[in-house]
Amino acid sequence: MKRSLGVVLVASAMMMFTAACGNSGESKTASSTTAAAAVSPSTAAVATAKADKKITMGFAQVGAESGWRSANTKSVQDSAKEAGIELKFSDAQQKQENQIKSIRTYIQQKVDVIAFSPVVESGWDTVLKEAKDAGIPVILTDRAVDSKDTSLYRTFIGSDFVEEGRSAGKWLVDKYKDAKETVNIVELQGTTGSAPANDRKAGFGEIIKSNPNLKIIASQTGDFTRAKGKEVMQAFLKANKNINVLYAHNDDMALGAIQAIEEAGLKPGKDIIIISVDGVKDGFVAASEGKINFIVECNPLLGGQLMQAAKDVLSGKELPKRIVTKEGVFTSEDAKRELPNRQY
Repeated sequence: MKRSLGVVLVASAMMMFTAACGNSGESKTASSTTAAAAVSPSTAAVATAKADKKITMGFAQVGAESGWRSANTKSVQDSAKEAGIELKFSDAQQKQENQIKSIRTYIQQKVDVIAFSPVVESGWDTVLKEAKDAGIPVILTDRAVDSKDTSLYRTFIGSDFVEEGRSAGKWLVDKYKDAKETVNIVELQGTTGSAPANDRKAGFGEIIKSNPNLKIIASQTGDFTRAKGKEVMQAFLKANKNINVLYAHNDDMALGAIQAIEEAGLKPGKDIIIISVDGVKDGFVAASEGKINFIVECNPLLGGQLMQAAKDVLSGKELPKRIVTKEGVFTSEDAKRELPNRQY
């Protein structure tokens, strides 16, 4: 009797072992999945949960230094509303310390995603690591950071600033391809240390060096503002009697410079050739009047791409590290035709 009972017990144990560890992959997978779910939700489940609930985004804007920036802000705000995303918005007034403070506030508020346009390229690693440690993904828009640790942000949506500078340089090289004398160029740079200022300068310089007659005789920041653009151009005109070309890193500085040129009794677009970057409506008006000769477009309407990227990240999708926006270039004649279509 004892022996029979032992056999039954052994058989029962064997049956239990077979059910738990047998050849049925389906049973094993189901058991493993259930066990894992009991311990902690999967990454996919977390992503799905985040995607299903209303998304909260913290957006730290550079400021309101130009028409381009105002259009960019409106695009972000309107697109968030259309996408059903709750937007927490801050204006850094072009100060990095203000942006860092805003990002830390968003981390404390436990937003789902953080997006920002960096005032300058450097000095972001610490706060971005804080966001990463808190499990909050970061998306860069318009401007990049120079961090070597690219895991600190999910993607960068924006223009290729170096290519913008190259486009400006190519047009100028072609215009003066037959020049026999020195062509004196003054440059109005954007905010010192910012990605667009660094890259637009680098791209432009890379191309014009192919023509030794093209010479930058003065280069100074105008902080991307119309008022500072006028102020610096006035100083350029006083210090240099023979300026042939102005290269402005954005339309607002170019428009301020135009005021200074006209007040000096000169004709912008004729006495001084003007190249600008951005393509805001006021810039197109000036170009259609012949006061700006060439505009390299930098599209500020990034809101739609940003909201989609936020949804994709929170649903667990992998995004490319770089999303480049499509843009064009415009002569004065192009500007006349395009002006009625400008949205910003």
